[in-house]
Amino acid sequence: MTPVPTTTPFAEAAARGPLVLDGGLSNQLAAQGCDLSDALWSARLLADGPRQIEQAHAAYVRAGAQVLITSSYQATFEGFARRGLGREEAAALLRRSVELARGAAEREAPGKEVWVAASVGPYGAFLADGSEYRGRYGLSIAELERFHRPRIETLLEAGPDVLALETVPDVDEAEALLRVVEGCGVPVWLSYSAAGGHTRAGQPLREAFALAAGNDQVVAVGVNCCTPADADRAVPLAAEAAGKPVVVYPNSGEQWDAATRSWTGRPAFAPERVTEWRAAGARLIGGCCRVGPAEIAALARALGAGPGQGRSSTDVR
Repeated sequence: MTPVPTTTPFAEAAARGPLVLDGGLSNQLAAQGCDLSDALWSARLLADGPRQIEQAHAAYVRAGAQVLITSSYQATFEGFARRGLGREEAAALLRRSVELARGAAEREAPGKEVWVAASVGPYGAFLADGSEYRGRYGLSIAELERFHRPRIETLLEAGPDVLALETVPDVDEAEALLRVVEGCGVPVWLSYSAAGGHTRAGQPLREAFALAAGNDQVVAVGVNCCTPADADRAVPLAAEAAGKPVVVYPNSGEQWDAATRSWTGRPAFAPERVTEWRAAGARLIGGCCRVGPAEIAALARALGAGPGQGRSSTDVR
């Protein structure tokens, strides 16, 4: 592979920041009336309802998102094979995830730079049993490399601006992912799923973030799919341990009850937290589960990057 440049347009934009990420794709699709009960989750709609995915992306662009994360989080060759899809068809769907986000950006924000981040979810997302919140799958780093490499290579063929290595539950999987993307020519961000100052697998976050220190291909490191309170703790720690811009996009703060298949508790995602994250080093800021366009619009206003305030393409290239 060709070594990644030390600077790319997205890396430069991320370093300047802040850039507004989108919110939860699944909750927006649900709001549009989509059934996400399938094991493939939102990835099923790459085949069955691509227009719905594009509409969800468009809602976030209108809200002020400057970075769209693709619908490939749970999209894998193995997962599609369970549905009877061949390798070529599965590859086309992975590439489609990038194309749909790019298309929504171009239609909703002509002349503005809206970046596309290709989502690379953890191995546990493929299992669809909550393993991404535990890690420790019993696989070696080499085995995790073999799992991730084909879909990462396929996503790269579609030309994303950045790879989002996201909701990573443990350091072993982070190491595997960083080995796969080494020299791929596209910058990456590394984002852990965290709880109480540790990865979901129990490793100290300081050690997890430090894995990216000195790696020029990693343009940001941080957390997602955690509570806002966990994000409060993680942002300054990530900035200190990795010496890089921080990416942060937590959930709403509500809790998922697997027994009743419903959300409980009260939302804790608030604009005042966003300004604190920025002051602590966050440069890529958005939301994950249960954070919708309304919350992203409020976030964008808090950061001075609301609709109509984004950079033009000539400002960043």
